[in-house]
Amino acid sequence: MRTTQIHSLDNPNQFKNQLLIWSQQFDDVIWLDSNNYKQNHSNFDAVLAVDAFTSIQTNFEGSFEMLKEYQTNVNDWVFGYLTYDLKNDVEDLSSNNFDSLEFPDLYFFQPKKLFLFKEDQVEIQYLKCVDDEFEDDLKEIQSKKTCHPEPFDCTQDELSQRVSNDIKIKLRIHKDEYFEKVNNMLAHIHRGDIYEANFCQEFYAENTSINPLDTYLKLNNISKPPFATFLKFGDKYLLSASPERYLKKDKETIISQPIKGTAKRSENTLEDEALKEALSKDTKERSENIMIVDLVRNDLSKTAIKGSVEVEELTKVYTFDQVHQMISTVTSKIKETTHAVDVIKSTFPMGSMTGAPKISAMRIIEKLEETKRGLYSGSVGYFSPTSDFDFNVVIRSILYNETKKYVSYSVGGAITAKSDPLKEYEECLVKAKAMRTVLEN
Repeated sequence: MRTTQIHSLDNPNQFKNQLLIWSQQFDDVIWLDSNNYKQNHSNFDAVLAVDAFTSIQTNFEGSFEMLKEYQTNVNDWVFGYLTYDLKNDVEDLSSNNFDSLEFPDLYFFQPKKLFLFKEDQVEIQYLKCVDDEFEDDLKEIQSKKTCHPEPFDCTQDELSQRVSNDIKIKLRIHKDEYFEKVNNMLAHIHRGDIYEANFCQEFYAENTSINPLDTYLKLNNISKPPFATFLKFGDKYLLSASPERYLKKDKETIISQPIKGTAKRSENTLEDEALKEALSKDTKERSENIMIVDLVRNDLSKTAIKGSVEVEELTKVYTFDQVHQMISTVTSKIKETTHAVDVIKSTFPMGSMTGAPKISAMRIIEKLEETKRGLYSGSVGYFSPTSDFDFNVVIRSILYNETKKYVSYSVGGAITAKSDPLKEYEECLVKAKAMRTVLEN
């Protein structure tokens, strides 16, 4: 059973900053932030879950059934992540590429303490076993020094110890090799093996220490995306500026919002509008998006009530701080008896990070990419006590293994018959800009 308290906040942003600093004492932390981005189908402005009461972690084998059993039995809020490599539980696939991050394939926990933000209110829920701690928690949160509006400009003692970001980013795939691999993928497309595939490359730094919370705050401040995430799991961290929702369940309605199609921003207003308009009319970008919409429609149909799959929004261009993005919204209805985890399993991994046909694309991706994707292009989110859920797509993200002192970020793009390897490479650099800026400066 949970106790609930609702508090009105004079300064929600300041309380959020204080809360994030306070949360760092725990080994299990998930912070989800919409950055007040008003997008359809939103529930909360931000959510923080901390301190595991129960948890589950596993490799890919039988992972969805284990998650199904755990989520059913706990019957409470559970937060966690699904790595891309859970594809191996869904299909006869493998993940044998290099992995220096070493995240477990799946991790979920039932938080002792939960903070749900909506406008100028925070709803605080906590398990009965921590009743005695709650008032002390509030005092501790409010005592944390912070500043407003940009927490990373605070003095050194207001966040945990700074680490100098003297970081040298390396490329796992160099430019000429990237062109060779994209041309290899294009050969598969011209032979008819696939229509489209998402090809990703890793950028990394070894023997490197960063301040995870400080780095996340800097990244979030640059991008202000609707699905930002700070995740701490022991010595492993995800710092994500994701703009993309993977999948949401709201009672019997399922919502997927794949992103395909990217254009850079301009500081010149007229030029910026022209870039946005050009993206909306770009036949290659539209065809990329529409192919993934067809894939998502097919995935949703596996659990949908017959005739209920609909395209609510097709190739609409949204503007973010760093880029313009083309987003579509696909919905379906499921029976009340359909299990939430079965909906996720039947659509995983998300089409925007795989390709079409999905299984063939994933096999080719595995051969051509150099790095195991792990949590990158996986998903972070939560299940509610009523078995609703909301999960993002882990892109535009920095991953960090503190013990191994290994920092990584990956970027990718959809390769289609019309792809130009040079333009695809340049698009990757646009997507990587915010992560590189944060780490190198």
